[in-house]
Amino acid sequence: MERPRRSSRPVQVGDVQIGGGAPISVQTMTVSKTHEVETTLEEIERVADAGADIVRVAVPRPEDADALEDIVQGAPVPVVADIHFNYQYALKAIEAGIHKVRINPGNIGKREWEREVLEAAKEAGVPIRIGVNSGSLEEDILDKHGYPKPQALFESAMRHVEVCRRNDFEDIVISVKHSDPYMMIQAYRKVAEETDYPLHLGVTESGSLDTGTVKSSIGIGSLLADGIGDTIRVSLAADPVEEVKVGHRILKSLGIGRPGVNIIACPTCGRLVGDLFSVVEEVEEAVAEKSFDKNLDVALMGCAVNGPGEAEGADLGVSLGRGRAHFFKHGEVVDTVPEDEIVDTVLEAIENWDEEDESGDEDPAAGATGDGAPTGDEAADEDAAEATGVTKPDLPTS
Repeated sequence: MERPRRSSRPVQVGDVQIGGGAPISVQTMTVSKTHEVETTLEEIERVADAGADIVRVAVPRPEDADALEDIVQGAPVPVVADIHFNYQYALKAIEAGIHKVRINPGNIGKREWEREVLEAAKEAGVPIRIGVNSGSLEEDILDKHGYPKPQALFESAMRHVEVCRRNDFEDIVISVKHSDPYMMIQAYRKVAEETDYPLHLGVTESGSLDTGTVKSSIGIGSLLADGIGDTIRVSLAADPVEEVKVGHRILKSLGIGRPGVNIIACPTCGRLVGDLFSVVEEVEEAVAEKSFDKNLDVALMGCAVNGPGEAEGADLGVSLGRGRAHFFKHGEVVDTVPEDEIVDTVLEAIENWDEEDESGDEDPAAGATGDGAPTGDEAADEDAAEATGVTKPDLPTS
């Protein structure tokens, strides 16, 4: 299904376009000291391998600014300099060839300093993100509103958009991050209504891997579902690789991410037959490691009731039975496989999917489980009867 998307102007960050209808990019931020060049580049390589499109580095010290040229030259993806308090670090970053600068309106300092950064960025063709954060709003805006409500974040962003416009600088990306997903959603909606600049989505200080994933999925996912957002960063108190993984999972869940295998698994109940948890874990780990470049829905179901019936929309999958699993494609059982071959069967099917007939026609050889063994459909019926206590002839017709 085609999803609506807010129209935004394009901004070029190295070889990655943000906005203008470009694919939504996933960002993260390094945790290493930027001046430790080798360590920082190793971290950037690691997150790039995990799927990061853009990486931001902190620049809180002179030695960090001095290291940026080496970082930019050695990084496999565009690099953003994160600037707070000292505008001169922004100037050094631009001189070093940085691909984008993030400034914090709450602490960038005097207007003339900001204008100096804009002039340098314009001359070098470097875009700037106006990165508003609920934890560091300007004092006058905070005094006016009492606390960092959505309107306060919006006003801070628009104040600095106006500064950019007055200096004939339009190469802007905007973020209005809040630690409360609801507040964050409202702030971004306001900016989306009033401007056509690309938006960098994120929930700031979202928390641990578990808590932060939930908050970010709510905040980022809600906006993306409405077509708002051009690049995302999931902020977690965890390894940056996890930020990238969660970011891509959010996109994939909405059907707007890179091609990839989408794992569907039933929540399990008292009908569960076999060790579904291990199957799901092993398949997910293998899929993540292999990074299959194909759009495929794979259902892993715990009994013959949930699969294939409740997973008929999946391209392929398995439903567990007694010491076996029923392998199905496009909602039709085509084979029965032993319990110890479930994971290998699923992975082999994913690997070979491009070579198979995707129309859903059953393979004539499928279901050949040996002399005297039940066919795929017969085995599924037996396991459904065991799971529900109802045999097929007794099933209601309406």
